[in-house]
Amino acid sequence: MSPPSYGGVLAAAERIERHIHHTPVMRSHLLDEWAGAALFLKAENLQRVGAFKMRGAINAVLQLPEDVASRGVAAHSSGNHAQALALAARVRGIPAHIVMPAYAPAVKKAAVAGYGARIVECAPTQPARAAAVAAVIAETGAAEVHPYDNDHIVEGAGTAALELMRQAPGLAAVVAPVGGGGLLSGTSLAVHGSDPAVRVIGAEPQGADDAARSLRAGHPLPQDNPQTIADGLRTGLSQRTFAIIAAHAEQIVTVDEDEIVAAMRMVLTRTKLLVEPSAAVAVAAVRKLDLVGAAVGVILSGGNVDLDALPW
Repeated sequence: MSPPSYGGVLAAAERIERHIHHTPVMRSHLLDEWAGAALFLKAENLQRVGAFKMRGAINAVLQLPEDVASRGVAAHSSGNHAQALALAARVRGIPAHIVMPAYAPAVKKAAVAGYGARIVECAPTQPARAAAVAAVIAETGAAEVHPYDNDHIVEGAGTAALELMRQAPGLAAVVAPVGGGGLLSGTSLAVHGSDPAVRVIGAEPQGADDAARSLRAGHPLPQDNPQTIADGLRTGLSQRTFAIIAAHAEQIVTVDEDEIVAAMRMVLTRTKLLVEPSAAVAVAAVRKLDLVGAAVGVILSGGNVDLDALPW
């Protein structure tokens, strides 16, 4: 398999076109005033399964050879990739086995089960996730579709930014949240493939800042005991995603928990879009950038919120 590329993002866009929603770009003058920039919000919270993850999952599942696909797919995920892979497997008519950490929101577990996948719970650590997936694969022969350390996942994720660049020409920068790095990697390839002059910026919680630390160190650093409301960003970069981000991303901006909650609430009240904390991280980051008056694209990564656990 060749490394992820802009050409791969273009091919993914054609491959998945009939399986995804082409989500809108939303604007709000009041939100612009609050953020200090002209925001163009790519509403992936309105995507199938409520997150951008459907793009990568369906791109990966559609490319599995028939003899491999027939044994099913497996992955570990805190929620959005789990839902996306479960639905992608249902689209192709194959089994899905999803390892989910104990802290995964109940709303996401319910959605995974609703798409017909088998859920295997594990302890909330990376070694426990990996061990549980390995056991499932040994038991079933399923193919692992990693939530971010996978070329097809990265290229599928990049199709959101590809659409954004076409919907909102003239952007000065694009900001995307970063956890495992699949979205920011794909965003980097799509944005710089479309226009190398556009700035690519990552956004991360201060309590899970391995990407920011990794860029400063020049190599991937482990995610150590992440503490953040943004549950989708508690994973760490892989070597694959780090390499792409290091080559393309200008910086990783970190925001604290109060800033995440404030951004989440502002998006809801000003645009009427319900986004999860991981998506709000990218909105919060814009306020900390020197982009006054600039046109800034923001990937709203998802909207799967447990309404019984809203942070206000």
